[in-house]
Amino acid sequence: MNLTRTVAPDPYLLLPECGSFTLESPDVEDGRQTAQVHVLDGGNRSPQLDWADFPDETKGFAVTCFDPDAPTPSGFWHWLVLDLPASVTGLEQGAGAPGGSLPAGAFQLRNDFGSVGYGGAAPPPGDRPHRYYFAVHALDVDRVGVDRDTSPAAASFSLVFHTLARALVVPVYSR
Repeated sequence: MNLTRTVAPDPYLLLPECGSFTLESPDVEDGRQTAQVHVLDGGNRSPQLDWADFPDETKGFAVTCFDPDAPTPSGFWHWLVLDLPASVTGLEQGAGAPGGSLPAGAFQLRNDFGSVGYGGAAPPPGDRPHRYYFAVHALDVDRVGVDRDTSPAAASFSLVFHTLARALVVPVYSR
């Protein structure tokens, strides 16, 4: 069966407008192919992320990774880290592993692979390059108010109402 799909819109264009701040990574870059170390069937290690210049009123952070190009009507959630303290300004490479080095109080949700933590890029072989939206959300609360059993979609819904500013880096990957 041959399916024709159009490129999904930027998922963050569909959200209410908010501020932005700086997000950098030595591991992933906008529009550049993701290295094997961050791919599901490669090293499956979450990239290092560092952020700065977020709003002064920030009380906490969330980190997400979303693929809007997955062959599903709702995209694909690769990673969600919630309840990061406002004093945290980065995550080291591999922090998304089960039992990874997250600060006290922060936790990871189950991704769309069905496991807790980071699940690397894994587009279908031969599909067009997929975009992976790594987003850091500066929040107006220190706790998002969801628990570890919350679905990624429900958690992202909660984030919409608490995001003061958002920083993005969007690498791509294809096989």
